[in-house]
Order: sequence, then structure tokens, then C-alpha cells
Amino acid sequence: MQNTLIVRGAPQEYICEVGCWNQLEERLIQRGLTHVLIVHGELSWQVAQAKFPKLTHVKASFDVYHKECTYAERDRLMALVTEIGADGIIAVGGGKVTDVVKATAAQLVLPAIILPTLASTCAAYTPLSVMYNEQSEMVGLDIFPTSNSLVLVDPAIIIGSPKRYMVAGIGDTLAKWYEAKVIIEQLEDPPVEVEIAYFAANLCQKNLMRYSTDALKAMDEKKINTAFVKVIETTILVAGMVGGFGDEYGRTSGAHSIHDALTLIPEAHNQLHGNKVAYSIFVQLAIENKWTEIDELVPFYQELGLPISLADMKLSKISKDIFYKVAEAATQENENIHLLPGDITAEKVFNAFFELEKYSKTK
Repeated sequence: MQNTLIVRGAPQEYICEVGCWNQLEERLIQRGLTHVLIVHGELSWQVAQAKFPKLTHVKASFDVYHKECTYAERDRLMALVTEIGADGIIAVGGGKVTDVVKATAAQLVLPAIILPTLASTCAAYTPLSVMYNEQSEMVGLDIFPTSNSLVLVDPAIIIGSPKRYMVAGIGDTLAKWYEAKVIIEQLEDPPVEVEIAYFAANLCQKNLMRYSTDALKAMDEKKINTAFVKVIETTILVAGMVGGFGDEYGRTSGAHSIHDALTLIPEAHNQLHGNKVAYSIFVQLAIENKWTEIDELVPFYQELGLPISLADMKLSKISKDIFYKVAEAATQENENIHLLPGDITAEKVFNAFFELEKYSKTK
């Protein structure tokens, strides 16, 4: 291990229980906050607004974020926070509104409070933001020196969210095991922090394989069960622990490098983040020649409706020349795909796309 290992293990406070949003004002007051900016999406707010607690002792201002986590949107929110004199920022919604709020709070050195309405990523838990440009192409990963101040996860809010976001969250979280495992198992004597990351990554895989079916059934029936809570906490909390304790040894390797490169294809923007990551797990495993592991995952993917091919991703008509450019982007010198063992080249990634395509036609 050559770089300093930094643990960013958890938010300052994390609560997951039905009705926990009602604790919001009490915990804002505990933090000495007097005026908060509440940033939310449009669709999620249609559901969340009715359940958002009334603040009587803390002043609240509201703003709708502009649909993408960009530096321009971060700067717009910074200007707004400064103009109104807010001393805290609250995100209500999914991963992108959460990331842009965290980025804004980090720049202004203000507390970030997260009330997720989806369980589609670990964004609510982690002190980092994935940044995009206006064309929805990923342009950066910003890691912050301060944890999120407060995370309130209410299962009663999330159970009413669109099921496809939950499925995508399962796909994104499943990658924690396949990406962290291949990095950590190359270390001869991993430190305790990395051992915790390895445990958490393995728990992600075990919980999702065991509980996902029943959790999705709970969403269909709108009845919270143990499996549902297990899956949302695995997606948000356990997934966040992998990178939080493992740092670069537990964050991403092949699948996310491939995902990030796929954002260069405009047609891929119609797929949710977690769906692209789930597909990219298969590409990574194809690069590693781990077809047995792919075989083990196929029934799970098919049951949940996760993509196993470019056809499933509605990208089968994209030219091979484009995919070679994607492979080149995925294997740039600074990409984490090079944490995989061996020499990872654009040719290897390109070939894996189409070996996987042939394989998928047999399933």
C-alpha cells in the first residue's frame, strides 16, 4: 500500500426507522442551525412534500435543483445559500440532488443533511460527489474532508418510490463486492480498515442475493418487511462503508470505470446509473475470465430485470467504433480499472463487450 489510507466511515448521525423525518427539527436545533436551505427534485418532492415535517423554530427556504450534479449547479446553490444566509443545507431526493448538496456544503464548510427518497445509491451516506457536465457525462469524483452531518432514512418514504430505482440500487450495490474483492485480495497483509471494507463488501453481496426478491415484493404490496429494510440499509449504509473504510482499496475498480466510460454514449443516459453498473460488473468479470461467476449471477439478474447485454441496455445498434472509444476512455491511465490484476488495455475491454454479447445470446 503506497498511499495514505483515510477512513471516512460514517455520517455524524445516521438513523433508519419509520417516522424518523419527524426528528429533523430537533436535530437541526442540536446543531445550532437557524436557517436551512432545502434542495429537492421535482418528482420526488411530489411525494416527499406531504411527509416533510413542518419547521417551526428553524427557518426553511426551498429550492428545486436543476436536474444534474454539475459544478455550475453547485456554484448556483452556493450563491443562493450565501444570498439567503443559510447555515445548513438539506437534500431531499435521490443521488444527484444529494451529491450536489454535499458538494455545495463542502465548498461553504456547512453541514449537509440528507433525507433520501430512494435507495438507489449510497450517496446519502458517503462524503463524496460524482460530478457530471450538462451532457450527463461524468467529469469528476470529489471527496470531502467532512462527513455528512445527518442522514434520516425513513423506510415508509422509500417503499413508495418507483421500484426500478430500487432494482438499480441493488445493481449498483452488488458491484461493491466484485470491485472491492479483486483489489483487496491482491494485498498480502491488508490493514484492519481494509478488512472491514472487505467484510462490508461481502455483506452487500450476501444480503442482496438473500433479501432482494422479498424486498421488491414488499414494494409491490406497499408493506414494509425485514427484507425491505435489510436491502435499503445494505444499499445506503453497508455500501457506503466499503469505500468509507477501504478508501481507494474498497471504492471502485473495473465496473465503475466501465460505467463512467459508458456515459460518453448519449443513448446510455436513458439507463439508470445502477443498471449501467450492473451490466459493467459482467464486463469486468468477462475481462477477468470469470464466466462461472457470471453464470451464478444470471438468474438473479433475470429475476430482477437487470441488464446482462448491450441489447438489454438498448445499445446493441451503437457502432463498434464507438465502443472502442468507450474502451479507451475506461482504460485511461488514471482509471481504477487498472487496479484489476494484469495489463488492462482498451483491446481487452473492447473484446469483453462482445464476448459478453455472444454469451448473453445463449441465456
